[in-house]
Amino acid sequence: MWIENEVIKRDLDALMEQGIDFSAFDGKRVLITGATGLIGSNLVNALLYYGLHRDNPPTVLALIRSKDKARRVFAAQIEQCPNLKLVQGDVTTLSLPDTDVDYIIHAASQTASRAFVDTPVETILTTLEGTRNMLELCREKGARMVYLSSMEVYGTPERGHRVTEEEIGALLPTKVRNCYPLSKQMAECLCASYAAEYGVACSILRLTQTFGPGVAYQDGRVFAEFARCALEGRDIVLKTKGETRRSYLYTADAVSAVVTVLLRGKAGEAYTAANEDTFCSIYEMAQTVCHELADDRISVRIEPCDVEKLGYAGTLFMDLDTGKLRSLGWRAVYGLSEMYRSMAKTMQA
Repeated sequence: MWIENEVIKRDLDALMEQGIDFSAFDGKRVLITGATGLIGSNLVNALLYYGLHRDNPPTVLALIRSKDKARRVFAAQIEQCPNLKLVQGDVTTLSLPDTDVDYIIHAASQTASRAFVDTPVETILTTLEGTRNMLELCREKGARMVYLSSMEVYGTPERGHRVTEEEIGALLPTKVRNCYPLSKQMAECLCASYAAEYGVACSILRLTQTFGPGVAYQDGRVFAEFARCALEGRDIVLKTKGETRRSYLYTADAVSAVVTVLLRGKAGEAYTAANEDTFCSIYEMAQTVCHELADDRISVRIEPCDVEKLGYAGTLFMDLDTGKLRSLGWRAVYGLSEMYRSMAKTMQA
């Protein structure tokens, strides 16, 4: 999936016109961990697309674990962009002794909810050891870094309350599913500590649930299942009453947020990225998909089950305040209906 895709090209063209200073990357080397993941691959695409129009493009060092997967995800980019360099390795052990690095975008993380309950030890260690290794690399190279965290660090905010960056939630450490948000909280503390003790230029970006181009057709997350139901003409079946309320974010908006914090964020500070206008319940989002994507040919059914075994979080009311990020000049562009329409088009491609 590359610039021949009309949705992706539209997004990339719009991104280049948003006033972000991509020229800061001219001639620089940018390491992206988790490069074949949803957000990582969109970041790779954005930097490569920018470089197509420059005499001195950035070199994109894409950290990958599987060359086969990387060749599938970046097939056209590998052919068209000599400034894309695939770096095979593990984020917890990677060393680049002979390579300069100017920027690091640390996007590698476990994202599958089921893994949080099936492999919690690996989830924790990948987060902590990987982040520490990237911070040491950042310190060694004198690079600037952004760490991609999660809205889950906010725990379970009170209903009717808009959440700011200073309101981290209390999470029970003996609940195994909390391995993900607790490790994210500790990784954030590592970033702030490296900034304070060693002067490492690392900022933190807390992302809400993000989707758009790059989501695989068989992705197991709820938003992808909703889109599949619409495309296949199946009713959406919820395993809960769908009472959780949160905001969402489109992939292109996530890319602009990452780049904004990387270039303008204050070291040791955290910023929240979400489209506040998309705040809705899961049930309401399912209804939107039925109407907007399936023209009301499908409906929503509720068939409750034991969701803890699936690794789902409990009912949440995550109304996120993005004022701090917006103060850096960022804004979300894409609404929920457009997010779904664009994702569905690329899922079918």
